[in-house]
Amino acid sequence: MEHGGWKDRIHSPIPVSDVSILPITQATTATFTELYFRLTFLFFVQAGSKRVLCPYNGELIGEAGDLMIFPPGSVVTMENRPILKDSYRADGVCFTHELVDAVFSNQRLRNDTPGIQILRAIPHRPFQILDLIRETLDNEDLPPPIRQHRLLEPLIWLRHNRVSLPTRDEELPLSKVRRLIETDLSHPWRVSEVAGHFAMSEASLRRWLARSGHGFARILLNTRLERGLTLLQTTDVPVSQIALECGFKTPSHFSDSFRKRFGIKPKSIRSAED
Repeated sequence: MEHGGWKDRIHSPIPVSDVSILPITQATTATFTELYFRLTFLFFVQAGSKRVLCPYNGELIGEAGDLMIFPPGSVVTMENRPILKDSYRADGVCFTHELVDAVFSNQRLRNDTPGIQILRAIPHRPFQILDLIRETLDNEDLPPPIRQHRLLEPLIWLRHNRVSLPTRDEELPLSKVRRLIETDLSHPWRVSEVAGHFAMSEASLRRWLARSGHGFARILLNTRLERGLTLLQTTDVPVSQIALECGFKTPSHFSDSFRKRFGIKPKSIRSAED
């Protein structure tokens, strides 16, 4: 099978208009703090385990066969744990706000943020739902309305199993600024430019972002590093190319920033350290 250039592989894990699947692999145990999930994200754990510290539901550990559900706007500390002689592996499925809203918009939440939730392999058998998603995305002959309908079924299944998902968080300052930065991570973003995009002064932007607890420089760096982490886990693109694509001037700058944030070298995501 022939592959396109590295830029094609960076921007196209498995692209579909409303749903994306990302096969995730990690060779070395690592803890990632303050990871932000702008969209609804499902982790189907294939091998190893995932430990999550949720501000609302405490410590959760997903084992092989389990499904972990991350609502939009989640900020968590997460540890992926490989097993002996095998990497941590999972399939991540991302849903747009529009699909989630179609199923959960009339749901009554007991609180604004349900936190991370988990459905166990037994009795729920979540991988049957993953198979349904994959079959739907792989079937190019499906008319768009039928495809859209089938992609709602996993969300209906989640709701049937008492999973709660809030509707979109697009009005949150952190989400809006990160969404803008993600349009071109290699762009040399400046606070004045971002303020102009949102039709406000720099001072107003800083006050607006203060509601998220982060300054602009930190949001920019975290967005770039977390995108780099995703690319390390889901592609075979060289680290040097990932560094440039994510807006770092040199691979060493990326490596140093990555290690300072996550306590691990970028290359160790893909190959276990001796």
